[in-house]
Amino acid sequence: MSQTFQGSFVAMVTPFRNGKVDEAKLRELVEFHITHGTDGLIPCGTTGESSGLTHDEHRRVVEIVIEAARGRIRVVPGTGSNSTAEAIDLTKHAERAGAAGALVVNPYYNKPTQEGLYRHFRAVAESVAIPILVYNIQSRTAVNVETDTLARLVRDVASVVGVKEASGSLDQMSHVIAACGPDFSVLSGDDNITLPLLAIGGSGVVSVIANIVPRETADLVHAALDGDWKRARDLHYRLFPLARAAFLETNPIPIKEAMAMAGMLEPEFRLPMCRMSDINREKLRAILKSYALVT
Repeated sequence: MSQTFQGSFVAMVTPFRNGKVDEAKLRELVEFHITHGTDGLIPCGTTGESSGLTHDEHRRVVEIVIEAARGRIRVVPGTGSNSTAEAIDLTKHAERAGAAGALVVNPYYNKPTQEGLYRHFRAVAESVAIPILVYNIQSRTAVNVETDTLARLVRDVASVVGVKEASGSLDQMSHVIAACGPDFSVLSGDDNITLPLLAIGGSGVVSVIANIVPRETADLVHAALDGDWKRARDLHYRLFPLARAAFLETNPIPIKEAMAMAGMLEPEFRLPMCRMSDINREKLRAILKSYALVT
């Protein structure tokens, strides 16, 4: 394969302390992922509560992650917005900061047409030289990037090299792989279908649970890419309960609660995100105990 993006990319959480970004903890998390086999870091995405960050905080998080990575691991920040001009600005900043690419989400709330989506992604991609991953997540944005639109982008804009596909539809992913060709990277946006996507020709995952189990997530992906389907399947079923638990409530609430239980960060969110309910927290704790992640 000559795909630009392959492997296990973590959708990084943004740690907070006393209402501010916990910069020291963010640097620790970068080291944690480098040590434990993650292939790439994606700060300022959905899991990173990007919609709750100020523009200055967003830029600072991107800069810190790139600085801390020191070229040892690829950093592909989320730079999307429902404003094309704003998305261009954030993507240009990521490029200046040294990002290896950018993850650009569907414009949300506006509900653009497919032509509007095409023009949006093309404008962002043509504003920079770094590669672009489209982030297709209709459940958060109200619009789906149809396969014809994505294939048109791939034909017309060389820097659109992949998609984080969070539709949950293997049927749609199959159409994307068939339409966009073998060099186009299709990454799962859902941990529970990483293995099925890899089985039909996908490239990897942008993972939520890799925030807490990075090594096993990366091992699953690389086992499948290497053709070791038994090991990949065993890891899939081992991680499946955790992948389901990560969505007991709206992401990133469960994964940040899990990391807090494991002593990795403070259980702090930005409103309107808030702490997990007591009932779901106990369900989550029981699952984490089964993985020996908490005592």
